[in-house]
Amino acid sequence: MSADPGSIRDDADKTLPNFAAGDISTDPHTITAPARTGTDIELRIHSSITPFEVAAEEWFPAAAGFAVTVIVHTLDADTGQPRYLPPAEPAEWARAIFSTVDNAHGYFLGAVDPGTGSHRRGQLAYRLYLDTDRQAIPVPRQVVTCPHYLLSAIDGREQITIPTTA
Repeated sequence: MSADPGSIRDDADKTLPNFAAGDISTDPHTITAPARTGTDIELRIHSSITPFEVAAEEWFPAAAGFAVTVIVHTLDADTGQPRYLPPAEPAEWARAIFSTVDNAHGYFLGAVDPGTGSHRRGQLAYRLYLDTDRQAIPVPRQVVTCPHYLLSAIDGREQITIPTTA
C-alpha cells in the first residue's frame, strides 16, 4: 500500500514540477530528499517530459502528446551506492508529481530504463501520458517498450498490464 501523496511537503528546495502548465520545460527536474521510510537512504527523483507522436497501427489510433517520466533512484546516503527501499515511498513521489496534472492515471514500469526496458538496479520508473491539451490519456500502445502497470494496481486494486510490442 502506498503512502499518502499529500504528505510530501512542497518546500523551497523540493519544488514539484507542474506539468499542467502550458509552458512546460523539457529540461529534466531533479529533487533530492532523505527517505522517510529507510535509514540513511537518499532519494534522487528525476522527472522529465518528452513529446511523442506516433502513427496509427491496426487497431490503434495515431496519438500525439507528452510522456512524463519519473525515475526514483534509491541510494545509500554515505556511499551513493544503490540501496533497496520498498516501492511505497518512490510511488508516493511519482503520484505527487503526476498530481500536478491528474493523479488518477499513471503507470509503474518497475526497475527499468523506460526507453529500452532494460533492468536498472537501484531505480524505479513511472510514466504518465498526456495529450496535446495536457490531459491524461491511456498509454498509446505504439510507445510501449516495457510492461506498464497501472499505479492503482500497486495499491492492491485490479491489475492491468500493457505488454510490450516485442
